[in-house]
Amino acid sequence: MRGLFVTGTDTGVGKTVLSAALMLRYPDACYWKPIQTGPDDDTAEVRRLSGGRVLDEGIRLPDPVSPHLAARRAHTSIDLRSLLPGGENDGAVYIVEGAGGVLVPINDSQTMADLMILLGLPVIVAACTTLGTINHTVLTIEALRARSLTIAGVVMIGEANPDNRAAIECYGRVRVIAEMPRFDPLRSKSLRAWADTLPGDLIA
Repeated sequence: MRGLFVTGTDTGVGKTVLSAALMLRYPDACYWKPIQTGPDDDTAEVRRLSGGRVLDEGIRLPDPVSPHLAARRAHTSIDLRSLLPGGENDGAVYIVEGAGGVLVPINDSQTMADLMILLGLPVIVAACTTLGTINHTVLTIEALRARSLTIAGVVMIGEANPDNRAAIECYGRVRVIAEMPRFDPLRSKSLRAWADTLPGDLIA
C-alpha cells in the first residue's frame, strides 16, 4: 500500500479538511476513513470538497466518543485486520484518515498506532497553531517514532504562529511542511488553491 496516513494531535484539529486538501493535491489517490464515530460523515465531506475517489468501507459507530467506547456501546468490537481493504484495491494510493490521535484506543488492547503499523504508511500530523501545540505535537511525534513509524511532516492549522512552528521543528526534529488557515467559508475552490502549495514529494 502507498499513500499517507493523516493523524492529529487531538480530535477536531482539522484532519478531514487536510485529507481533502491532500486528495486535491494527489487526484489519483483514494480517501479512506476506516473508523468513524459520531454523526458527522467525514467521507461525504471529503467527497464534497475534493470530488475525488473515496472508499466507503469501514466501521461506522453512532456515539461521538473514542472508538473502543463507541464499539462497546454498540455491543461490538473492532478487529483491525478485518478493516483492511480487499485485494481489488491493491496498487491504489490512499489518503487514510485516523480517528482522533495516535494513542486513541480501538479495542481492549490496540490503539490507532496499531492500525498505522499494519498499513505501514508515512504519517502526516495535523496540529493546531494555538497555545499547547508544542507539547501535543512533540508528544505525538515521540509516540510515532517509538513505534518506528515514518513521519512525512507536520501541517499546522489555524492562525499563523511562527514561534510555535519554529519550536515544533526544533524540539520535534521534524519538518513543518505547511500552514493551513481555517477556511471560512470552507469551499473546494479555496481549498484547492491552498492544496496546490503543498510539496509534491510526500508520496513516494
